[in-house]
Order: sequence, then structure tokens, then C-alpha cells
Amino acid sequence: MTDEATAESIREGHGWREATQEALYGPGGFYRRPEGPAGHFRTSVHASALFAGAVARLLCRVDEALGRPRTLDFVDMGAGRGELVTGVLAALPADVAARARGHAVEIADRPAGLDDRITWRSEPPETITGLLFANEWLDNVPVDVAEVDPAGVPRLVLVAADGTERLGQPVSGADADWLARWWQLPGEEGLRAEIGLPRDLAWAAAVDRVVRGLAVAVDYAHTADARPPFGTLTGFREGRETAPVPNGSCDITAHVALDACAVASTSARTAHTPHDMAHTPSDTARTLPAARLLTQRAALRALDLTGARPPLALASTDPAAYVRALASAGEAAELTAPGGLGDFGWLLQPVGIPDPLA
Repeated sequence: MTDEATAESIREGHGWREATQEALYGPGGFYRRPEGPAGHFRTSVHASALFAGAVARLLCRVDEALGRPRTLDFVDMGAGRGELVTGVLAALPADVAARARGHAVEIADRPAGLDDRITWRSEPPETITGLLFANEWLDNVPVDVAEVDPAGVPRLVLVAADGTERLGQPVSGADADWLARWWQLPGEEGLRAEIGLPRDLAWAAAVDRVVRGLAVAVDYAHTADARPPFGTLTGFREGRETAPVPNGSCDITAHVALDACAVASTSARTAHTPHDMAHTPSDTARTLPAARLLTQRAALRALDLTGARPPLALASTDPAAYVRALASAGEAAELTAPGGLGDFGWLLQPVGIPDPLA
């Protein structure tokens, strides 16, 4: 690209939220590609079938807390190619599976050969009785980026299709209010933050659909006491981290302020009327118990996934079983590893039931 073309591209730049929305979800966007997310990065779902098994056990606990309803919903937000919902349904006991209904929420087309019990949809059901599970969904809800200018003023970062950035107008309105509450930026030039308000609203709207049951968000996360000074916006392509470029060639992601989402979900409106998930919850509110944040390591251990090695004696009595158990322990260890998947945040929002992991 020539210098003149680059300058023109910069002048026509958008905020990161708008640019990411188009790059990920627009026509020809990254998440509409046939290979799906698994072709570019590895989540807990792809790491081991043990993850789906643990989620299935969580669904069973929700089912028990609900009194075993005639229809039990499992909603997989950002379902990729349906890997998690397929694994969860397959891992359920027969009596629960007979009542379970799987819902895969994804913008891409339905994959060929998917289980007929799974409904493929672009938005979650209007009403949910069961478990809504959002694994690495919120980190791909697009957000704007703010950067402190030389005068100490946080400004929106504008970005061109080639990834070139410049500073735009000062952050104002609801975005400024969100920063003041959740991610305060000292007046030091170059400090950055991702403005998580769209994620708060998306999560509150998702929780709003749950009439009774549990909503869970699992993601890269940080909290107010440890916000990264320069933000976390990055890209992924073919299994490697790369510079975020909003042209559809890579995933664009940023860690989630799950503590802000937790507060937003407790004031979700009554989930009985149609609404647009991108809009602010209405004035018709309901009171929910406080949401809870914990690590994936703690959550999976509460669901009986520990990563403990099998007893060595099993190698003598049943070598094949020992090898299988050893492999399983290795997979469980990866899912719960400090510094890795085990450090992911789990946000639990019960609705009309006790916390199944309490």
C-alpha cells in the first residue's frame, strides 16, 4: 500500500468495535469460514472430551435443582461447529438425555451431519429452563478501545482495515461512565483499555432469557484489581497469536472484565418477551442472587475433574485401563493447569435455583 493510500485508509478508520464486528461477523467474516474456530485456535472444548463431560454433569445438577422438568434446555452460545453441545448430549445419562434439548447459537451455517436433537439458531431461545453456557463467547463480543493521549485524555482508538491506528474523539457518555467505574485510566500517555460495556449488555441480555436455571460464561478474564495497563486486544490465525487486523483474516479477541458482567447480570429484566440482545435491558427488572466468579480449575474440580494420576497398581492388574486413565489424567491436567486453561474465569449466575457449584 502506498503512503497516500495508507493515509486515506487511516482517515476512513472506524472504532475497533465496528471494525471487529464487520471483520468477524460480516459477509466473508472470520467466523463464517468453513473451517470454524477449531481451525485457528484450541479451546477447552477442543482440548478434551472431558470438558463436555463436566458440563454434562453440571447440566444434571441444574436438572436436579429444577425438579427434573419435562424439557431441559442446554444452550451453547457461540457454538462453533456444535462440538460442545454434541459432546454434552452424548455424555448425559439416558433419563436426562431423553428430556434434554440442545440449542447451538452461532452465525455460521449449520454443519452437515449434526445431531437432529440440536436446534441451530442465530439467537438463544426466548425462554430457557436449564443451562445457558457461553464458552469463549464474550471475548468475541466486539468492544471499542481507549488510549490516553499526551494531554492525559482517554480517546477512542480508530483503526483501518490494515490495522493502522490513530486516536479519535475523547471517550464520552456511557463508555466514559463504564471506564470510570470498571477500568480507570491514569493520565499517562499510551495506557489503553477495552471498553466492556457491550459485553455487559450482551451477557445481561443472555441471562435475561433464562427463566429458571443457570447461566455460565467461561473466558479469558481480568478483574478491577488487576487490569492490564495496555489492554489485551490480539489476533489468532492458524493456532498462532498475531497482530489484530480487522480484515477477516484472523480472529480478534480481548480478555473479558467478568466482574463487570457479573454486576450487569444481576439486574437483567424479566425473560418473557422478545428483545434484541444488543439493546439495554428494559426497566422491567427482576432480582437475582449475586453472580459468582471462580477459576476453571476450581469449577472443574467441583465437577469431579481433578487430573489425579491413576494408582500405579492398576498398571499391573489392567495395563490397558491404566493407559486410558493416564491419558485422561493428562487431559484433565491441561484443563485445570495454572497459567493455562485452568486460569480461565467462570461466571455463574443462578436464576431461581441454588448455585449448583456452591
